[in-house]
Amino acid sequence: MSIENTASLSWEEFERVEMRVGTILEVNDFPEARKPAYQLTIDFGAVIGVRKSSAQITLRYSKEVLIGRQIVAVVNFPKKQIGKFRSECLVLGAVGEQSDVVLLAPDFKIENGLRIA
Repeated sequence: MSIENTASLSWEEFERVEMRVGTILEVNDFPEARKPAYQLTIDFGAVIGVRKSSAQITLRYSKEVLIGRQIVAVVNFPKKQIGKFRSECLVLGAVGEQSDVVLLAPDFKIENGLRIA
């Protein structure tokens, strides 16, 4: 999809998107997913707490590499049922031509729950 074909957002709409930093606590295989994916448990700090997400990031990341890694996720989307799993946030990443996702992450270790602006 080219940028020319997308609808513009107002500043107010953008401000409603809650992108927050979290640390991955747990990673499990998700064999029931249609495409290879992991089930993630992510700590977003005291205010937001721990949330779960499904992420199709198996091409670039092993489970061991993900534990303790900070990521960026949208935390104010409605929860989504994926089979028996309930996703509570959307982990953000850049998607390549082969559907290989590169996670968005801060350059330095920062406090969980900080908002992306």
